[in-house]
Amino acid sequence: MPGQDNDRGQWSSKLGFIFAAAGSAIGLGNIWRFPYVTGLNGGAAFVFVYLLCVLVIGLPYLYAELALGRAIQKNPVGAISSLRPKSGWIWVGGLGIVTGLFILSYYAVIAGWTFGYIFKMMIPNELSFGNFVANPLLVSILFSVFMLLTILVVYGGVQGGIEKWAKILMPILFVLLIALIVYSNLLPGSSRGLSFYLKPDFSKINGSVILAALGQAFFSLSLGMGLMVTYGSYISKSDNLISSGIYVALADTAIAIMSGLIIFPALFAMNQDPAAGPGLVFNVFPAIFKNMPFGIFVGVIFFILLSIAALTSTISLLEVPTAFLVDEKGVARKIAVWIVGIIVFVLGIPSALSQGAVGWLSKPIINGMEFLSLMDFIWGNLSLAFGAFLLSIFVGWVWGAKHAAKELAMGNPGFVRWAPVWGFLIRFICPITIFIILLNLFKIF
Repeated sequence: MPGQDNDRGQWSSKLGFIFAAAGSAIGLGNIWRFPYVTGLNGGAAFVFVYLLCVLVIGLPYLYAELALGRAIQKNPVGAISSLRPKSGWIWVGGLGIVTGLFILSYYAVIAGWTFGYIFKMMIPNELSFGNFVANPLLVSILFSVFMLLTILVVYGGVQGGIEKWAKILMPILFVLLIALIVYSNLLPGSSRGLSFYLKPDFSKINGSVILAALGQAFFSLSLGMGLMVTYGSYISKSDNLISSGIYVALADTAIAIMSGLIIFPALFAMNQDPAAGPGLVFNVFPAIFKNMPFGIFVGVIFFILLSIAALTSTISLLEVPTAFLVDEKGVARKIAVWIVGIIVFVLGIPSALSQGAVGWLSKPIINGMEFLSLMDFIWGNLSLAFGAFLLSIFVGWVWGAKHAAKELAMGNPGFVRWAPVWGFLIRFICPITIFIILLNLFKIF
């Protein structure tokens, strides 16, 4: 029977899965990327389109990955090869495993910066962000520490590691967010930021805003690399996948919305530009914190928050290739974790050194992108979208939307009424939309 291997593990409860899967989806994409993309795309109008995209594209696709994982109770490669053995579709699962490996290799580097900034805020210094990330010894140590933390959690297994720590870290994350929201909205002038963020000007919605919202909704839910296939494989057959998926999407979206409730009121209170771009968190915010009441303390809390969000994502990124070695190669979990962790660390060294530490890695390689940015484009955008496009076709057409819907209805018989709507979304709307996202990465529109 698939899934009976004790080394695989299983979530102890529905709540355990929701915490772990929400933790996986909640990461730097919600607290770092979402606010600056919102700022660049006109504020509240973008938020409205983003919420629509989560509902119509993100959630239906999330169900496809969860259904595939629970039906076969294996990682993406094992799940696809069980349904279509010795077919080319197995490579789609393989692409997911490789994508997760490479995303983790540079994501853990950025996560290391957020961890380092906790201490940078504590100790008075004039070190700029540029000089901070260009220090080879510093970034290598921070990258190593973050990878070690990630390995130790996944080493503990599904229940004793991932689930246990998700149940601790996720509530802390929510408490810190709420505390910072209250603080930020009590600053003089913060109401202008709330207005920018929550009062939509629908005339600002155009093609580029819609495409940006589509991309953000999709990438923020950790979709496209089979991660939710793996997490779905640890879910009990009696659990309600429909409500679980809704809770995961709600938690992920709520964190993104809450991060905006911190960032925009603070930006406007300090008369800063909301369209500051990717440097918002590392360049603009430390400068803002300096001028705020209790700014140093608030800054430390903010970067602890970012580090926790990053850790809940790196844990899930490490779990996918680990599950592959456990399922397909019969490697003991405790050995598999270290094998994957060491591979990821070696792959990540060029990214860690590409922000000024090593000249040739820091120079533009293609379209002005240095090594880390190029890795993000190839694996965090291109490969993720391509994998999701193929996986949506596999679930909708090859395995069949009817089989997937039957799995989704197991813990929720009422889903049968909605199955044709979901089938239409996963067979037509999701692949077409993801294909548009894919084309847009090449600036075709």
